[in-house]
Formats: sequence, structure tokens, C-alpha cells
Amino acid sequence: MGEDPSPSPASDESAAEWGASSHTEHRWPASLAVAVAIALYLVLPDRIIVGLGPRWLLPALEGALGAALLVASPRRLDRESAFLRGVSISLIALVNMANGVNLGELLHALLSGHTKASGQALVVASLPVWLTNVIVFALWYWELDRGGPATRLSAAHRRPDFLFPQMTAPGATGGQWSPTFLDYLYTSFTNATAFSPTDTMPLTPWAKLLMMAQSLASLLIMVLVVSRAVNILS
Repeated sequence: MGEDPSPSPASDESAAEWGASSHTEHRWPASLAVAVAIALYLVLPDRIIVGLGPRWLLPALEGALGAALLVASPRRLDRESAFLRGVSISLIALVNMANGVNLGELLHALLSGHTKASGQALVVASLPVWLTNVIVFALWYWELDRGGPATRLSAAHRRPDFLFPQMTAPGATGGQWSPTFLDYLYTSFTNATAFSPTDTMPLTPWAKLLMMAQSLASLLIMVLVVSRAVNILS
């Protein structure tokens, strides 16, 4: 009799625990998230947040980098050049820097007591900054976990930086599961609203530091900005 070609339960469990390898992952969800972040930057009120240079400059740079990535690599393959990975990380860092400056300007306007903006204007300004905070950290998690999307989808990826629920329940995934951008976006959203991890746990120091930074930024926005806006409205 020949050997049974089906994998053993132990191998299925191992594959599900650390994420099974796959052939490719679409780039468009992350690109769409960047496009939303650019749109949120453009709708910020000028009288509260000035930003860095002309309002069109940063969105133009971010759009150029995002378009270059889409043209060069529409899909995430098993391998990605160091150049494309550098461009991707630079794009996320640019979005992160712009939103950090916006958050600083928003807090300064509120805490200095010199702003004459209405409570409605403050709420309008705080929501895009908070939503961009969710998007940019989702991009960081997606790009850095296990060495990045391309490495993560190969059989040679390193140990995970995040522990997803599917990785602890092999029977729920059939041993053929690997996180996608939507999983990281959900992780970022829940961390920003709960100010702490919910169902996905950080495992490595950099993952914990990133989640701490996101929680702090979200706390500043939701507690200081929103509460101050409510006080002005009242």
C-alpha cells in the first residue's frame, strides 16, 4: 500500500498556528487605505490645521509613491525587491508623519486656548486625524508583521509578531489561513477604540511599542480633542 498523501493533524495544526503559505496577496486594499488617508488629509479645515507646506504637496507625494507601487507590483508575489519594500515603508512613514503633525497642531490649538474655532469645527478636524491614525497603524502592522506581506506569504517567514485568534484555533481555518490587510485594519481599529489589544495580541517588542503609540495617539484625540469640543459646544 502507498503512503497516505494527506497531511497529518500535527502538520495542519502547525500550518494554521503560524499562518499557511500562499501564492500572492492583492495590494489594492492597502492602496485603497492610502487613498482614503489622502482624502482625509485634504478635507482637514485650514483654519485649524495648516499642515506641512501647501495643502496639495503631501497628498501629491503620497499619491506618486502609491501609484509607483501599483504600477511596479499590482500584486504581492512570493518575493519583493528591497527597493519596492523601501518605497512602501517610505509611503507609510510619510502618511504617519503628516498625521503626527496634524495631531500636534490640533492639540496645540486646543490646549493653547487661542483657537476661535467652533466646537463643530474641532470635531470635524479631529475625526479625520483619528481615522488616519487607524489607517496608518494598520499599514504598519501589515507591512512589518513577519517581515512583510511578501515574506509572510512564503514558507520561510519568521515567527509571527501578532497572535491572531485563527492561529490558536486550527480547526476553524482548516490549516489554510494567513492574515490579510483587513485583519490588520480590524486589529488597528479595535486597538484605537479600546486603547489596548482585544482579540489579537502583540508578541514582539516592536509590535507592542507600535500598539502603545497608537493607543496613546488615539487617547489624546478621543479624550482631549473630543472632550474639549464638547465643552465648547455646551
